[in-house]
Amino acid sequence: MAIKHLYGDKTLRMKINTKVRYGMRAMIFIAQSEKSEGVLQREIADNQNISVKYLDSIIASLKAKGLIANVRGKGNGYRLTRPPEEITALDIYNAFEPVSLCDCIDNAFFCDRSANCCTRHFWAELNTHMTSFLAGKNLAQIMNKQKG
Repeated sequence: MAIKHLYGDKTLRMKINTKVRYGMRAMIFIAQSEKSEGVLQREIADNQNISVKYLDSIIASLKAKGLIANVRGKGNGYRLTRPPEEITALDIYNAFEPVSLCDCIDNAFFCDRSANCCTRHFWAELNTHMTSFLAGKNLAQIMNKQKG
Protein backbone atom coordinates (compact mmCIF):
# COMPACT_ATOMS: atom_id res chain seq x y z
CA MET A 1 0.00 0.00 0.00
CA ALA A 2 1.59 3.30 -1.03
CA ILE A 3 0.34 6.67 0.14
CA LYS A 4 1.53 9.76 -1.73
CA HIS A 5 2.98 12.42 0.48
CA LEU A 6 1.50 15.89 0.05
CA TYR A 7 4.93 17.46 -0.26
CA GLY A 8 6.87 16.42 -3.33
CA ASP A 9 7.29 12.94 -4.67
CA LYS A 10 8.05 11.20 -1.38
CA THR A 11 6.02 8.05 -0.81
CA LEU A 12 5.11 6.51 2.53
CA ARG A 13 5.05 2.74 2.21
CA MET A 14 3.35 0.27 4.49
CA LYS A 15 4.66 -3.14 3.57
CA ILE A 16 3.44 -6.59 4.39
CA ASN A 17 6.50 -8.83 4.61
CA THR A 18 7.09 -11.62 2.11
CA LYS A 19 6.53 -14.39 4.66
CA VAL A 20 3.01 -13.12 5.30
CA ARG A 21 2.30 -12.73 1.58
CA TYR A 22 3.79 -16.09 0.60
CA GLY A 23 2.15 -17.72 3.62
CA MET A 24 -1.23 -16.51 2.39
CA ARG A 25 -0.52 -17.87 -1.10
CA ALA A 26 0.60 -21.22 0.33
CA MET A 27 -2.53 -21.46 2.47
CA ILE A 28 -4.75 -20.76 -0.53
CA PHE A 29 -2.92 -23.35 -2.62
CA ILE A 30 -3.32 -25.95 0.13
CA ALA A 31 -6.98 -25.04 0.62
CA GLN A 32 -7.71 -25.41 -3.10
CA SER A 33 -6.19 -28.87 -3.28
CA GLU A 34 -8.58 -31.79 -3.34
CA LYS A 35 -5.84 -34.38 -2.75
CA SER A 36 -6.59 -36.61 0.21
CA GLU A 37 -2.84 -37.10 0.74
CA GLY A 38 -2.31 -33.35 1.08
CA VAL A 39 -0.03 -31.01 -0.85
CA LEU A 40 3.70 -31.59 -0.95
CA GLN A 41 5.99 -28.70 -0.11
CA ARG A 42 7.68 -29.08 -3.51
CA GLU A 43 4.28 -28.62 -5.21
CA ILE A 44 3.65 -25.41 -3.28
CA ALA A 45 7.12 -24.12 -4.07
CA ASP A 46 6.83 -24.89 -7.78
CA ASN A 47 3.28 -23.58 -8.16
CA GLN A 48 3.87 -20.39 -6.18
CA ASN A 49 7.42 -19.77 -7.41
CA ILE A 50 8.87 -19.77 -3.89
CA SER A 51 12.22 -21.40 -3.13
CA VAL A 52 11.89 -24.61 -1.12
CA LYS A 53 14.41 -23.28 1.40
CA TYR A 54 12.40 -20.10 2.02
CA LEU A 55 9.17 -22.08 2.07
CA ASP A 56 10.64 -24.24 4.89
CA SER A 57 10.41 -21.35 7.35
CA ILE A 58 6.96 -20.36 6.09
CA ILE A 59 5.64 -23.91 6.51
CA ALA A 60 7.24 -24.14 9.97
CA SER A 61 5.46 -20.94 11.08
CA LEU A 62 2.10 -22.08 9.71
CA LYS A 63 2.50 -25.46 11.43
CA ALA A 64 3.58 -23.84 14.72
CA LYS A 65 0.38 -21.76 14.73
CA GLY A 66 -1.70 -24.86 14.03
CA LEU A 67 -2.95 -23.70 10.64
CA ILE A 68 -1.60 -26.67 8.67
CA ALA A 69 -0.51 -30.21 9.51
CA ASN A 70 1.08 -33.17 7.77
CA VAL A 71 -1.50 -35.65 6.52
CA ARG A 72 0.37 -38.76 7.66
CA GLY A 73 3.44 -37.51 9.48
CA LYS A 74 6.73 -36.04 8.34
CA GLY A 75 7.51 -36.21 4.63
CA ASN A 76 3.89 -36.27 3.53
CA GLY A 77 1.61 -33.58 2.20
CA TYR A 78 0.06 -30.69 4.10
CA ARG A 79 -3.59 -29.91 4.70
CA LEU A 80 -5.45 -27.20 6.57
CA THR A 81 -6.31 -28.01 10.17
CA ARG A 82 -9.67 -26.21 9.87
CA PRO A 83 -12.04 -25.34 7.04
CA PRO A 84 -11.04 -22.20 5.06
CA GLU A 85 -14.10 -20.40 6.47
CA GLU A 86 -12.60 -20.73 9.95
CA ILE A 87 -9.10 -19.41 9.15
CA THR A 88 -8.82 -15.64 9.05
CA ALA A 89 -6.27 -13.44 7.35
CA LEU A 90 -5.33 -12.36 10.89
CA ASP A 91 -4.54 -15.98 11.80
CA ILE A 92 -2.17 -16.20 8.86
CA TYR A 93 -0.63 -12.77 9.50
CA ASN A 94 -0.05 -13.62 13.17
CA ALA A 95 1.74 -16.83 12.20
CA PHE A 96 4.63 -14.62 11.13
CA GLU A 97 4.40 -11.45 13.21
CA PRO A 98 1.92 -9.49 15.28
CA VAL A 99 0.03 -6.64 13.66
CA SER A 100 1.92 -3.62 14.90
CA LEU A 101 2.18 -0.56 12.70
CA CYS A 102 4.35 1.36 15.18
CA ASP A 103 6.63 0.00 17.87
CA CYS A 104 5.34 2.50 20.43
CA ILE A 105 1.80 1.08 20.26
CA ASP A 106 2.77 -2.14 22.00
CA ASN A 107 5.67 -0.77 23.99
CA ALA A 108 5.29 2.67 25.58
CA PHE A 109 8.95 2.51 26.60
CA PHE A 110 10.07 2.25 22.98
CA CYS A 111 10.02 6.02 22.64
CA ASP A 112 10.56 8.59 25.38
CA ARG A 113 7.74 10.66 23.87
CA SER A 114 5.11 7.90 24.03
CA ALA A 115 3.34 9.35 27.06
CA ASN A 116 2.94 12.75 25.40
CA CYS A 117 2.86 11.82 21.72
CA CYS A 118 0.09 13.57 19.83
CA THR A 119 -0.05 10.84 17.17
CA ARG A 120 0.26 7.62 19.21
CA HIS A 121 -3.53 7.25 19.60
CA PHE A 122 -4.00 7.79 15.87
CA TRP A 123 -1.53 4.99 15.03
CA ALA A 124 -3.14 2.74 17.64
CA GLU A 125 -6.56 3.35 16.07
CA LEU A 126 -5.22 2.57 12.59
CA ASN A 127 -3.64 -0.58 14.00
CA THR A 128 -7.03 -1.59 15.44
CA HIS A 129 -8.72 -1.02 12.07
CA MET A 130 -6.11 -3.11 10.28
CA THR A 131 -6.45 -5.91 12.84
CA SER A 132 -10.25 -5.84 12.51
CA PHE A 133 -10.02 -5.91 8.72
CA LEU A 134 -7.73 -8.95 8.79
CA ALA A 135 -9.95 -10.70 11.37
CA GLY A 136 -13.00 -10.03 9.20
CA LYS A 137 -11.67 -11.84 6.13
CA ASN A 138 -11.43 -15.59 6.07
CA LEU A 139 -9.48 -17.77 3.67
CA ALA A 140 -12.63 -18.87 1.82
CA GLN A 141 -13.58 -15.23 1.12
CA ILE A 142 -10.10 -14.45 -0.16
CA MET A 143 -10.15 -17.53 -2.39
CA ASN A 144 -13.57 -16.57 -3.79
CA LYS A 145 -12.35 -13.06 -4.66
CA GLN A 146 -9.42 -14.65 -6.50
CA LYS A 147 -11.81 -16.68 -8.67
CA GLY A 148 -14.00 -13.66 -9.48
